[in-house]
Amino acid sequence: MLMRSEPFTEVNRIAQQLFGVPQTGTWSRPTAMPVDSYRNGDEFVIAFDLPGVDKDAIDIDVERNVLTVRAERRPINLGEQAVAQLSERPLGVFARQLFLGDALDTDNIDATYDNGVLVLRIPIAERAKPRKISVAGREQSAQKIITG
Repeated sequence: MLMRSEPFTEVNRIAQQLFGVPQTGTWSRPTAMPVDSYRNGDEFVIAFDLPGVDKDAIDIDVERNVLTVRAERRPINLGEQAVAQLSERPLGVFARQLFLGDALDTDNIDATYDNGVLVLRIPIAERAKPRKISVAGREQSAQKIITG
């Protein structure tokens, strides 16, 4: 139901940690955000970690079953005389693209943002839900044709 699209994201993250390079995403090269996804009954749930991001700085798009989430975390304005002593929190633009399967109803996505976690709930499409199909015998179908 879901396919990741950033094959080198984890390698880049580890390299940045090893060499002490702070993560700063730009619009042309955003930093990936951590994500969890799972199925819960008749819906698919995706949770993105976005601590410190203002709700208005989150952009969610779906086009042809490709879900794109973008967000921007700006530095805290402490004034002109503030000098950073330690800076480990990633800033800038964060983005994630996920390919959604045809089994999901992308027209009815519900998004909530609470305590730095963006949660998307995507219903399973009716056409993808299991259903019973009754089987008619030959005698029943022939009888229907004669009497109808």
